[in-house]
Amino acid sequence: MACPICRNETARDYRPFCSRRCADIDLGRWMNGAYAVPAQDEEEPSDTTDAPPKPH
Repeated sequence: MACPICRNETARDYRPFCSRRCADIDLGRWMNGAYAVPAQDEEEPSDTTDAPPKPH
């Protein structure tokens, strides 16, 4: 398995990373907002099968 930061082989103590340095880089990216989970539009419900039609 390759480290997602530097692509070196992973270390058992830091899996899925190869070192504490790469684990800290990943944590810093999360804390700075570099990674984000896309949000759904508030206007469009996630399950439209039970939603009534929108008036035009």
